[in-house]
Amino acid sequence: MKSKQVVVLGLGVFGSTITKTLSQYGCEVVAVDKCPECVQRVSEFATKAVIGDITDKDFLIDLGIEEFDVGIVAIGNHLEESLLGVLNLKEIGIPYIIAKAKNKRFKSILEKIGADRIIRPEKEMGERLARTLLRKNITDLVELDENYSLVEMKVPQAWVGHTLSSLDLRKKYGINILGQRDMETQKIELYVNPEHVLRVNDHFLMVAETEKIERFDYLIV
Repeated sequence: MKSKQVVVLGLGVFGSTITKTLSQYGCEVVAVDKCPECVQRVSEFATKAVIGDITDKDFLIDLGIEEFDVGIVAIGNHLEESLLGVLNLKEIGIPYIIAKAKNKRFKSILEKIGADRIIRPEKEMGERLARTLLRKNITDLVELDENYSLVEMKVPQAWVGHTLSSLDLRKKYGINILGQRDMETQKIELYVNPEHVLRVNDHFLMVAETEKIERFDYLIV
């Protein structure tokens, strides 16, 4: 299988971390920054690390990235450079472009010129940490897309003593139970008896709307 090809423009902490992580998992990564020290920092693991100006379209074309899968503009603090980086990648033909934005205004502008996804790392990390601290029964959550997540959840106290069929979780909360974790073996059992009477330490694997299941967990008594 062909490895994913990614070009990363801007090698601060954000861009360098992306470059290193993608490289460790077998992606072909071309990393670019005008700062020699930044380029040197990623040169040991990037496929190609180059000193250059991301606002120069001809320079980017010379890197041979026309067939790459993803372009990441990791500048964030300098709007003009970010805009030109995104525009250059679009004109070169990169099919999916991710851009970093430092604030809501930057995000709005980058969206208008065609970036497919906008990242605000500090904001998103802050929200993620806050949600983690608010959790009462959710022990793990993996986002499947913008709306749904795969969730492992300890049975809330209000459910204890009831059966799954009597709780009617799909109708009331939009929760689809996929399996149950055996807390002794830690294995997931994919068959769940709808007449099973829920116990205090039961853990279930489920798919649910992220916002709904998190709000339910934060607010449940």
